[in-house]
Amino acid sequence: MQLDGEPERWLRAVNYYRLSGYWYVYRAVVTRDGTFARADEFQEGTTFSAVTALYEFDRKLRTLVYDGIERIEVALRSHVSYVLGARDPLAHEDPTTFRTEFDHAAWMTKARVRVARTARSSAYIRHHTDRYGGDIPIWVLVDVLDFADVSMLFEALRAGDQYKVAEGLGIKFDLDQLGSSQRRKALKNHPLARWLEQLTVLRNITAHHGRLWNRTLVPAATSAMRTVSGLESLPAGQSEDVFGALSVVATILETTSPGARWVARVVDEMDSIFGMHAQRSPNEMGFPDSWRTLSIWSV
Repeated sequence: MQLDGEPERWLRAVNYYRLSGYWYVYRAVVTRDGTFARADEFQEGTTFSAVTALYEFDRKLRTLVYDGIERIEVALRSHVSYVLGARDPLAHEDPTTFRTEFDHAAWMTKARVRVARTARSSAYIRHHTDRYGGDIPIWVLVDVLDFADVSMLFEALRAGDQYKVAEGLGIKFDLDQLGSSQRRKALKNHPLARWLEQLTVLRNITAHHGRLWNRTLVPAATSAMRTVSGLESLPAGQSEDVFGALSVVATILETTSPGARWVARVVDEMDSIFGMHAQRSPNEMGFPDSWRTLSIWSV
């Protein structure tokens, strides 16, 4: 490797182990006992500045992804509260509101922990606790829940309520495109539940500054999602690459944050790394070769 770009400063600021996750893909590929492995030597022409450029791309991508998921989290809270609040301000306290297999008691225990945590520094939570005896309406409660808590609540909703929330987020299926078995599954439990689980994992990666650009995520089924406008190019069967998650974020933001430049900013960052460093490819993130022609990414 050509040691340009102030390697000593980078190694002190970022540390060897963290950067090694970015130069691993620059190590030469060799065959050992019939299997492929990475050598200790780097591919010819590899520079230290190429490694740090990949690191900087990943850092900026994490920031964008965190911003996008934050917008989705706020919108999800809002739509869940609308659907449940239309039934009753305390609908979330009634186990019959949810699927029979949902561990409602455990979820309520966690929700009360969130309320108690927030009450220490929040006047509006203390107001509801003091004035209404601890009964927190759903539109107040959702603001103190974590993304994972609200995602679990979405999964626990009965299918009709799930569809109302999902359509508010811009996820509208064409069930006529699905086979009978796929349609039954989609109507029983909205596939967005698994995607919210994936986005929760993605949010945690970004929040804890983990490597993102070529990460493998929790798999999420794609059959029904591929009928959503803009998501036709999700891989068949299931998606576990960053491409799928970014595409779902972009699709939801079209509805929840109209006019936002999120997609354009992601595309700019993609161009900055893959347009200037021939050794790297969007395929490493699961992007198809024709990704720039897809409607969701054509900016």
